[in-house]
Amino acid sequence: MDTDKPDRATNLSRRALITGGSLVGAGVLAGVFFATRDTPESSASTLRPTPSASATGKPAARSFVSTTLSVPQVTSWKTGTTAPGLLFVTQQEKGFNGLIMRENGEPVWIEPTKVNLTDLKVQAYQGAPVLTYWSGKSTGGHGAGSGTILDTTYTPIATVAAGNDLDADLHEFNLTDRGTALITIYVVKKSDLSSIGGPKNGYVYDCHVQEIDVATGKVLLDWSALDHIPISETYLGLTQDEGHDGTTAGGAFDAYHLNAVEEDGDTLLVSARHTHTIYSIDRTTGKIRWRFGGKKSDIKIAQDAVFAWQHDVRRHTDGTITLFDNHLYSGTDGQSRGMKFSLNAAETEATLEQEYTYDKHLGTAMGSVQVLANGNVLVGWGTDPAVTEFTAGGKAIYEATLGGISYRSYRHEWSAQPTTKPDAAARVEGDRMRVYASWNGATTVKSWRILTASGGDPVAVGEVKRSGFETSLLVPKAATAVVQALGADGSVLGTSASISV
Repeated sequence: MDTDKPDRATNLSRRALITGGSLVGAGVLAGVFFATRDTPESSASTLRPTPSASATGKPAARSFVSTTLSVPQVTSWKTGTTAPGLLFVTQQEKGFNGLIMRENGEPVWIEPTKVNLTDLKVQAYQGAPVLTYWSGKSTGGHGAGSGTILDTTYTPIATVAAGNDLDADLHEFNLTDRGTALITIYVVKKSDLSSIGGPKNGYVYDCHVQEIDVATGKVLLDWSALDHIPISETYLGLTQDEGHDGTTAGGAFDAYHLNAVEEDGDTLLVSARHTHTIYSIDRTTGKIRWRFGGKKSDIKIAQDAVFAWQHDVRRHTDGTITLFDNHLYSGTDGQSRGMKFSLNAAETEATLEQEYTYDKHLGTAMGSVQVLANGNVLVGWGTDPAVTEFTAGGKAIYEATLGGISYRSYRHEWSAQPTTKPDAAARVEGDRMRVYASWNGATTVKSWRILTASGGDPVAVGEVKRSGFETSLLVPKAATAVVQALGADGSVLGTSASISV
């Protein structure tokens, strides 16, 4: 299936992929996958036609009549029963841009400001569902910004910043049921790098984990990797990350690269990509209870279950641990996979219960694994711009090819109604006019009613079932028009401003 695919450059660092919120050096890599990704040979049903490619090789962006919003095209296929819910991705255009979509690729919410954001997902805050993300500046392999919490009207209700005069990193914004947020932070520190052949008076990115009280901003925990993890545990060579060999503060060495923090009882699970290790951290003392993976693993693992450069480590209620294994080889070969492990009672041995691979997907960086409510597993392939849903047993049953790489990808149930008005526009077609309607972020619109006027009060001239992000209806020409969004019971959910034709 992939015999005609070009070699994939697996030595790209995160720094080469994320700089200043835009893609550097990976555009060709991402574009290749649009032309070469296959679908299963048996009973594949295409939900959307393949979009025409632009001059860059990427699918052309979708634009609309009723709104100035635009979004990269998404294509998909489906062969089985998927979990309920919408898909949440952050496709990289000029920065990472937020998108909630239906599984056929049809947009539901296009983040309207084009803010650079990552980790768009649904979480719970104060007992209610909320939409959360990190936003800020991508500074090369990490970020400086803050976390944002929106309610079901897309109104910001909280912003979470790092404490102790530091900046929240783009990798993690994880809410707890105690009203706190777990975040990662990158800060330059002086350090001895002689253990890996570097300068004795060198510079390193010290990765912090902070727990912040959302309501007050108080720092409840501030853990430093440099205080607890020897730099010699890194697998990253001093010359692998160009310009960051640790000789200057501006070229600090990224020994750890923390990218996930997960609650685990009285401990935290912390993922360090560059040490290939998951650390169990005692919340009270900050000490490492055990290491899973890497050079000093306390947990035995079969050779075929060894992971490398991992992302998105999560502990589940049944005790299992999932992660995204980027699994880069030193050359141009490799295949990423989602992995699900069980640990024995003493947590000294791990068993690979299931792996999730499909079509030789290789995400050189980023990526995610989400266990869904029906037992299915959703894998986001990071720098390989696709997201695949598997059965619990590992069979691929759904895939979307994205219009750009996505740091993580999720599926969530989400019901929302914006405080904004619906959008409307009209175009004259002979003695009639076509009226277009959309409402960014609304999830419960079932149909649209068109009202027009030519001097008097607006009167209803037609209704049409919602057919996507934007719906249109041909009606008699008039001087003005208004659209009304209708719910399943026929009630009016929102009314647009009047537009002149």
